Amino acid sequence: MIRFLTRAAVLVAAAAVLASCAFLAPLPEPADTRQRLAAFPVRDLPVQAPVEIRWNDWAVPFIEAQSDHDAAVALGLVHAHLRLGQMELLRHVSQGRLAEIGGPLALDIDRSLRILDYGKAAPAIVASMPAETRAWLDGYLAGVNHYQDHVRPLPHEFQLMGKAPEPWTAEDLITIGRLASTDVNWLVWFRLLEMRRRDDWAAVWARLVEEGTTSAPSYGMDDRAGLGPLQDIMTGFAKTGSNALVVSGAHSRSGAALIASDPHLGLLLPNTWLLAGVKSPGYHMVGMMVPGLPFMALGRNPDIAWGGTNLRSANSDLFDISGLPASEITSRTEPLAVRWWFDSEVTIRESRYGPVISDAPMLPGTEGDTLALRWIGHDVSDELTAMLRMNRARNWAEFTAAMAGFAISAQNMLYADRSGHIGQVMATHLPSRPPGLPDRMVRPPEAIADWDRIVTSRDLPQAYDPPAGFIASANNRGAEAQVPVGWFFSANDRVRRMQDLVGSAIAAGRKLDVPDLMAMQQDVYMSSAHALAEAFVARIDAAGIRPPPDSGEARLLERLRGWDGHFRVDSAGAVAFEAMLAKFLPAFYAADDLAVAQAGGRLAAMVREDVLAAPAADLDPALRTALAEAVPVAAEFPTWGDMHRLALRHPMGMVPVLGEAYQVGDYPIGGSTDSLMKTAHDVTDQRHDTRYGANARHVSDMADPNANWFVLLGGQDGWLNSSNFADQVELWRDAEYIRMPLEIDAVRAAFPRSITLEPAASPRGTVPETASNAS
Repeated sequence: MIRFLTRAAVLVAAAAVLASCAFLAPLPEPADTRQRLAAFPVRDLPVQAPVEIRWNDWAVPFIEAQSDHDAAVALGLVHAHLRLGQMELLRHVSQGRLAEIGGPLALDIDRSLRILDYGKAAPAIVASMPAETRAWLDGYLAGVNHYQDHVRPLPHEFQLMGKAPEPWTAEDLITIGRLASTDVNWLVWFRLLEMRRRDDWAAVWARLVEEGTTSAPSYGMDDRAGLGPLQDIMTGFAKTGSNALVVSGAHSRSGAALIASDPHLGLLLPNTWLLAGVKSPGYHMVGMMVPGLPFMALGRNPDIAWGGTNLRSANSDLFDISGLPASEITSRTEPLAVRWWFDSEVTIRESRYGPVISDAPMLPGTEGDTLALRWIGHDVSDELTAMLRMNRARNWAEFTAAMAGFAISAQNMLYADRSGHIGQVMATHLPSRPPGLPDRMVRPPEAIADWDRIVTSRDLPQAYDPPAGFIASANNRGAEAQVPVGWFFSANDRVRRMQDLVGSAIAAGRKLDVPDLMAMQQDVYMSSAHALAEAFVARIDAAGIRPPPDSGEARLLERLRGWDGHFRVDSAGAVAFEAMLAKFLPAFYAADDLAVAQAGGRLAAMVREDVLAAPAADLDPALRTALAEAVPVAAEFPTWGDMHRLALRHPMGMVPVLGEAYQVGDYPIGGSTDSLMKTAHDVTDQRHDTRYGANARHVSDMADPNANWFVLLGGQDGWLNSSNFADQVELWRDAEYIRMPLEIDAVRAAFPRSITLEPAASPRGTVPETASNAS
């Protein structure tokens, strides 16, 4: 799951312990795959004909239905069976209802989320859906609601949250989708709001925008600044990261296209994704789904495959509306239910420029301001229809037509097909801003005119079978467009690494295959860190710093000098670099200047620029201090894996003492903030956990409908104490995958367990039969 749940879990647990209530409830009894399947309802279901669901040993389902309606119902049942507790928490977060779970300590979070108003457009979106989309959605909802109404016991999370099940609505699902579509620009803006008081703010803004738009075309931010849980929510749920790569048939061993995707999200359990396969008259697909969203976000069908990374386009604007007449701002009051306390309320002010977000109590630096947020996500757009049409697409034309309706979260969508073709679409909706870099972060009211015309993917550059023979995407700057696409893109490390690895293979005349793409997903090289380490060494040598040969400084400098830029688990050089960087930053930068360097997410590159340009009189004392202070750090941590850890747990595992039952494991891990195997972390001189990064993987060879491999960092089943709760962790660590075929004969061989869902013939009571005799 997501890092913000750390804080939510602490809120819930603290209140629960004080009230001596449900947090002390025992965990469910251990359950293996067969026992969990025995709890699945199989009789008197809202399907029209029998539906077969086959399961493999990892609790991955493949649904075979005679109608699309029944496939949607089965998907709803599957999502509820595997992740109902997770879905319920997603619903409460997206609607700003955490105080119902965590009590009064969560009120300011709820007030801020209500002002952001993720569900603003949901009723209009549902009302405007095509009939076929609404029918699919209604079938999915029927499955979810049937499951939670009839199957007991409910997941353990319901006891912790003190919640009884509520009926699920279409608006609930759309609002969850909007939460997952948070504009990543907010994460930068909200960190910079306080900096606008600086005397040199104009220069700071200009440098950040210039740095943020210098990524390579596509053919981690430290997060300790004052947003707290609100930033954790936005960072964890928003699809802010990911790598994706497609290789044309001209450069693959099979002659068909290859695709690899690994999304980057929070690293708590249950995983943000679940795996599934579906075959019905309208759909035939395998891939990754977000619990609560009934489409395949990453995956393939027999003809095409798709993957994506966040485009980081500017889907929002901040407006200064302090001069707006009071008559142009409306207000409404919404009640806030509060667990273990008196209920409260929030006043939400709105204008034609959007909600007044400076009223949000979790946003620092807005005192005395009246700022409104204009966001594409507050307008009507139908991503569900777009994704369902893409799931059914058979070729490039159908793929691009489907993506025209996709607005948020902005995605660089990559395409591959069995004929060997590859492509890329910039799937987003943007206001028609003037060209050039913005000269300010908060725009004047008259700039709202830019929103009179909205640009879609039809108006933005596309790539189809580019001469290079491959397309890599990693949240980097896209191709130039008729309007500015965005301002804050990821560093070049990941996209350049994929380009270098694939390009060198092609230049050598070598054809690529699935193992090559799998190996890239394990790559732990970070070029900006390597370049900064070399800059440190060069300036140390230039300063004439020569530690005694047997000193700790000499040994650390030698480790740094010999480091190859790979954050391998057994690397001593990676520790030397991290220790040096952690000690150098406070020695060289004033606190405010360091905050600026960290705000844009390109720390290593910006620090290198400063190291190479700084006068010796300013730089040399900081280098001497950092070298001396880094010695005990390097002595404490012989290898990167001793320092850099993967600690997996349910969100409740963050609670001291009582959370031990919710902890799964603590492992040494390779990678870093901008390596292909992304394991993001703050700059630190301490043992630390990665909390955000590559949490799932997919690779397919389009020559073979059965050549599809997936793995989750965690497991399929969100049921605590299930044998499938974290059984894929070792697969993920060992670079192994689960094969998910499309052809039914291959599915039956790979998915040995089968249950059949039966329609209701006549009223037979309120508790359905479950799959106690699953084959």
